[in-house]
Amino acid sequence: MNFNRHLITGLAIILLLALSRLIPHPPNFTPILGMAVFSGAIINHKLFAYIIPLAAMLLSDLYLGFHASMPIIYFSLAVCVLIGTFIEARVSILNSFLSISLGVLAFFLITNFMVWYGSGIYESSISGLMTCYFMGLPFVQNTFISSILYGMGAFFIYDIINKRMIFGNNA
Repeated sequence: MNFNRHLITGLAIILLLALSRLIPHPPNFTPILGMAVFSGAIINHKLFAYIIPLAAMLLSDLYLGFHASMPIIYFSLAVCVLIGTFIEARVSILNSFLSISLGVLAFFLITNFMVWYGSGIYESSISGLMTCYFMGLPFVQNTFISSILYGMGAFFIYDIINKRMIFGNNA
């Protein structure tokens, strides 16, 4: 019974985070990376830990529209879920913050590498790659702030619902 309550709470939070992607927001200020790390850390069944945030992303993309970079974005989200799985049994404020931060860094490195590799905008050299990463820095600020706010908020709300307010301290 506890497993079901924890799963339902986690799924509800993930659904709310996914839906909040549809609310008007500043550029790159979305809950998706925090949601992916949260899913990896909270959902015990690993296949579901990956499927749920990716399906949530796909559903919101059905509304927002598809684009050519979707495969690399989804791959990067799966990496964020993987990062979350490393703290599954050791969720804490510090571990959550570090995992979300690492997820943002991984997302930034992977997606900007693919921009450099596939867009033809940057020179095909280490210098071009570094230029691509440098040009991506202004975008990572909102990504980092939103991922920390949404992700840490998800962990906090999950903790409150499952351990203190509703289900008692024995959850």
